[in-house]
Amino acid sequence: MRFLSFMAASAIAALGLSGALSAQTVSINAAGATFPDPIYEKWFQEYNKLHSNIRINYQPIGSGGGISHLTDGTIDFGASDMPMKDEQISAMKVHPLHFPTVLGGIVMIYNVPGVSQELKFSGPLIADIYLRKITKWNDPAIVKENPGVKVPGADIIVVHRAESSGTTFVFTEYLSKASPEWKQKVGANTMVKWPQGETGQPKNDGVAGLVKQTPGAIGYVELIYALQEKIPYAQLKNAAGVYLKATLESVTAAAASVAKTMPADFRVSITNEQGKNAYPISTFTWLLIPSEIKDAAKRKAITDFLHWMLTDGQKYCADLGYAPLPKEVVAQEQKQIALIK
Repeated sequence: MRFLSFMAASAIAALGLSGALSAQTVSINAAGATFPDPIYEKWFQEYNKLHSNIRINYQPIGSGGGISHLTDGTIDFGASDMPMKDEQISAMKVHPLHFPTVLGGIVMIYNVPGVSQELKFSGPLIADIYLRKITKWNDPAIVKENPGVKVPGADIIVVHRAESSGTTFVFTEYLSKASPEWKQKVGANTMVKWPQGETGQPKNDGVAGLVKQTPGAIGYVELIYALQEKIPYAQLKNAAGVYLKATLESVTAAAASVAKTMPADFRVSITNEQGKNAYPISTFTWLLIPSEIKDAAKRKAITDFLHWMLTDGQKYCADLGYAPLPKEVVAQEQKQIALIK
């Protein structure tokens, strides 16, 4: 009887140890883009409810910071609104895999006292404002694109991101496609040399906050930040000549041309895409996952999360102003998860 009791106790102890090991807390550190931060925070919270032992700690420090920390090896994965460049990938010890997560639109927010109608902007007009060629709200070029709208003669206060930002890359890439002068003088990057007289603010919420409190201001942010702060945002003229607001439908339409022809590494641009229903400043945003993760517990936690994000996680997109991934892209990404060793 003693022997049987000892065996039973041993079995119980073994089961307890096994349960403890399977439920060990796994802390994962990540950092990067602020553009998708609202949906990422939602995902990490919901996933933690399902798997209480998995904690993903995300710091929204900007795409440049995410790439830098991933390169240094100080985080487990990064996030960026700009695909990594070849030279950035070459600088890493472990090859990074790009995983598109959601689609989003960058909007032009403004604070023009006395104007209640929605303003309209074309790409060349936005470029001229940011080049400081247009400095007053009642400039003839603005009046021409907004017939019937009485705009004041107030100064235009131009606001941009202060740090290395994927949102800035997408915005300046769009301007480079829409304005030859912008492409020549400024170009596209996560940080650019802004013309004099412009104001930098960190993060999307920083830009949104400053525009909201500054009469005459204009800035660029991801759609959810405009919705959260209840700031007016403009209709933008697309490549087909149609003025559109950023919506789930118009952002999804921008991705239609690449959904079935996505490159194997997922590094693609969808700014200023053709199509009458395509919103012009649309983009995928990416998680940057090392292709080799030596910690087995972290590797399993990250790959399991990726599977969940690409399936159940997509249902949270719409409520936060993001468009879910096309099904063709999801299927391609599911296969890529197997490359993480």
